[in-house]
Amino acid sequence: MALRLVSDFDLRKDVLPWLRSQRAASAAAGARGGGPGVLENNYESLRILNVERNGNIIYTYKDDKGNVFFGLYDCRTRQNEHLYTFEKDLHVVSCSVNSERTLLAASLVHFTKEGRKNELQPGSKCLTLLIEIHPVNNVKVLKAVDSYIWVQFLYPHVESRPLPENHLLLISEEKYIEKFHIRVIQEDGNRVVLKDSGHLPRERVVEDFVWAQWDMSEQRLYYIDLKKSRSVLKCIQFSADEKFNLMFEAPLDITLSDSGFKLVNFGCDDLQDQENLSKHLTLCVFTNHTGTLCVCYSPKFDSWEKITYSVFYFHKGHSKTFTAALGSVDSHVTKGLTFLNLEYYVAVYLPGHFFHLLNIQHPDLICHSLFLTGNNEVVDMLPHGPLQSLSGSLVLDWCSGKLYRAVLNQSYLLQFLWNTQLDCEKMAVLHCVLSCGRDPRFLEAKIIQWISESISACHSFDLIQEFIIASSYWSIYPETSNMDKLLPYSSVLAWNTVHSFKGYWEKLNSNLEYVKYSKPRLLYNNSMVQREWHSLISEEKTGRRRSMVYVRNILDNAMKVISNLEARNLEPRLTPLFQEEDNHQRLLMGLMVSELKDHLLRHLQGVEKKKIEQMVLDYISKLLDLICQILETSWRKHHLHPRVLHFSRRASAAEFTVFHIMTRILEATTSLFLPLPPGFHTLHTILGVHCLPLHNLLHYIDNGVLLLTETAVTRLMKDLDNSEKNEKLKFSIIVRLPPLIGQKICRLWDHPMSSNIISRNHVKRLLVNYKKQPQSSMIDKSPGSVEFLPLNYFIEILTDIESSNQALYAFEGHDNVDAKFVEEAALKHTTMLLGL
Repeated sequence: MALRLVSDFDLRKDVLPWLRSQRAASAAAGARGGGPGVLENNYESLRILNVERNGNIIYTYKDDKGNVFFGLYDCRTRQNEHLYTFEKDLHVVSCSVNSERTLLAASLVHFTKEGRKNELQPGSKCLTLLIEIHPVNNVKVLKAVDSYIWVQFLYPHVESRPLPENHLLLISEEKYIEKFHIRVIQEDGNRVVLKDSGHLPRERVVEDFVWAQWDMSEQRLYYIDLKKSRSVLKCIQFSADEKFNLMFEAPLDITLSDSGFKLVNFGCDDLQDQENLSKHLTLCVFTNHTGTLCVCYSPKFDSWEKITYSVFYFHKGHSKTFTAALGSVDSHVTKGLTFLNLEYYVAVYLPGHFFHLLNIQHPDLICHSLFLTGNNEVVDMLPHGPLQSLSGSLVLDWCSGKLYRAVLNQSYLLQFLWNTQLDCEKMAVLHCVLSCGRDPRFLEAKIIQWISESISACHSFDLIQEFIIASSYWSIYPETSNMDKLLPYSSVLAWNTVHSFKGYWEKLNSNLEYVKYSKPRLLYNNSMVQREWHSLISEEKTGRRRSMVYVRNILDNAMKVISNLEARNLEPRLTPLFQEEDNHQRLLMGLMVSELKDHLLRHLQGVEKKKIEQMVLDYISKLLDLICQILETSWRKHHLHPRVLHFSRRASAAEFTVFHIMTRILEATTSLFLPLPPGFHTLHTILGVHCLPLHNLLHYIDNGVLLLTETAVTRLMKDLDNSEKNEKLKFSIIVRLPPLIGQKICRLWDHPMSSNIISRNHVKRLLVNYKKQPQSSMIDKSPGSVEFLPLNYFIEILTDIESSNQALYAFEGHDNVDAKFVEEAALKHTTMLLGL
C-alpha cells in the first residue's frame, strides 16, 4: 500500500477501557445507575467531537438514562479526564474546551420521535452553553436559536502562562461567525469563574459565507463568500492577542451555490447525510511549513463514468484540473472523494477506483506525480468511511473513532520502484521516496541497488542523473526556505499582496514574489563553472596561468569539500578513490564551491554567510558521496578487488559491468558538468583497457569518454611488457597524451618508439625559433660517427643550438636528452624501418 495509516488514537482502545473502569468503580461504591454492561449497550453513542490544537481529543457518550458525558483524552499523557455531565437526553452538535481546561463550550439539540425539537428553550432548536468546569460551577447560555451553532476556542501560540481572557468562535448555520471575549478570574484558590458573565463582549468576524474551514494547528480561518456570483477565498489569521487579520483574498474559478453551507474541520459533521456524501462537492485548503497553499476542489458528481477534480497551487500561481475515468456506468460511486495533506504531497483518493499522489512542491512537472488504479491493494488501502484531513498529516475517521497519522509507505514504494515498467512512474516514485525519507542513507542504498539492476531500463531520462540531483536537493532542502527556487531538483524543469508577517506568511509571500518576478535561470547551474574551468585548463596547456593565489583558493575549496565528505563517512571505502591529486577535478570542485556560494549569498536573504558556506560544502559533498555510493555498491556486489588496477590480467564479466556503470555515471555528470571523485578517471580508464578491444578503447579515448590520467598511463607502462600487442597499445596511448604528460611517460618506457618520440619533441623544441646561420663547409666528425652526411649536418646544427642556448633549452630532470640521444634514436629508427 502506497499510504500507511499509523494509529494515534482509537476510541475503543484508548477510551473504552477507562470508561469501563470508571463505571465499575462507581458500581462498587454503590453509585446509582447501570454497571459496566450499560456502557457496552450504549457504545454506539461514544464518538469524537473535536480535536484541539494541542492534540487533545474531546469525545462524548450517553449512559442508559440518556445523560450526556463529555470526556477529554490528553495526547501527551495518554490519560482520560471527565469534563462534564449534562443530565438530559440531548444530542451534541459541537464542543470545544479552552487550553487551560477551565471552560467548556457546547451546542446541543434535543431529538424526539416526532422530529427535532428543543425542549430547553421554547421556539429554539439549538442551545449554545458556556460552562465553568474548574470546578464544575455556573452554566451560561450564549445562544438559544432556531439554527445550528458550532463552537471553537482559540488557542494562543504561547501557552507558557494562563491568559486572563479566552476567545471563542461561534459559527452559525445562518452564515455568520462571531468571536466572544471571555474574561476569567480565580476565586478561593484554584477556582476559575467567569468575570462579568452577564455581559460578554463579542464581534462579527465573518458574514455571508458559504463555506469555511478551520486550521486548528495554525489558528487560521479560511472561508468563501460570493461576490457577484464569483467565489472569493479569504483567510483570517488569529493571533495570541485579541487581534485577527484578513491575510488575503483571491478569486476561485469554481461554482458554489448561494444557498449552500459547508463547514470543514469544525468538529464532527454528523448532521450531514454520509450516505449521500458522493453527491456533494468537496473543497479543502492545505498548507505546509514551506509556504505552500493548495485548494483542492471536486464538484458534485454529474456522471458515474468519470470524475473531475482541480488543485489550485496558489504558491505557484497556477492550477491543474484532472479527469479520471471510473469505468462503465455499472461502476457505481458510493463514497466521496477524499483529499489528504501529506506535507510535500496531496493525495486524492476514491475508494475502489484510484489513488493520485500529487507533488505540490513542484507541480509544474507532472511526471513527479503518481496515479495508481486498477489494483485492489492500491485503491482500497484506506478506510471507506469519510476521512477528514487535519493539520500535520493527521487523518480522522469519524465513523470508527480513530485518529491516524498518514505516512507514505517506503517499503511499498521501493517495491513499486523495482516492479513498474513506466518511466513516468519511476521518476515520480523516486522523488516521492527521497522527499519522505526518514532514513536517507538506507533509502539511498536501496535506490542505488535498484539503479545497478535497472541502469538501462529508463529511456526518457537519465536514471543516475535524476537520482544524484534529486537526492542532493532533498538532503539540503530542509536547511532553509527558498531552496527549491535556487537549486535544481530534477534533471528534466491573480493575488492580493500578503501582509509583512513572519513564519508561514513570510514564506508564502516569498513564493508569490518568485512567481511574479523571477526568471527560470534563478535555479543554479554550472554554466559559469564550465566556462571558467575550460579557461583554467586552456591556460595550463599553454603554460599561462593567472594568479597563483586565485588557483590556490580554488584548490583549498576542493580540499574543504573532501575533508567534509571524509568527516561524514567514516567507513573505509573498497573503491580506490581519493588516492591521487587529480587537479582537474579539484579545480572543478573548487570552482563549484565558489560559484554556488555566490549564488546563494545573492538570493538567500537573512541567512548567515557561515551557514551558507556549510550548506554549499554539504551539497557538493553529497553529490560526490552519491557517486561514491553507486560505485561502492557495484564494487561490492560484483566482488571486485584492488587487484583490478593491475593491467597484467584479463578482464572479468564483473569488471565489464562495473565499467559500464562508470560510463553511465560519467554521462550523467558530464551533461550537468558535475565534479567526480578524484581517481574516478584513473579507475575508469584502467577498466576500459581491461574490457575493451584496442579499436574500441581508442574510440572511447578520442571521443572523451575515457580520460588518460598520468596515474593510469604510468601504471600501464610499468605493468605491461613489450610484447607486440602491448607495444601497439602503449604507442597508441602515448601519441594521444597531452605534451607535458607525454614527455614524462615516454621516459618510463625503455623502447625505441619512446626514444623516437622523445627525440622528436626535443628537436621540435630546439628548432621552434631557429634561424639559419652561415655554416663552415667542413663538418667535424667525431670518432665513431656514422658516414651519413644529412644526419651529420643535422646533428651539428642541434649541437650548436644546444651549446649556445643551454640554459633556455635544458629539460628539468632530463639532462640526458641531447643531440647525441637524437642521433642514436634516429639510427635505431632507420635500422628498424630497413629491417636490418
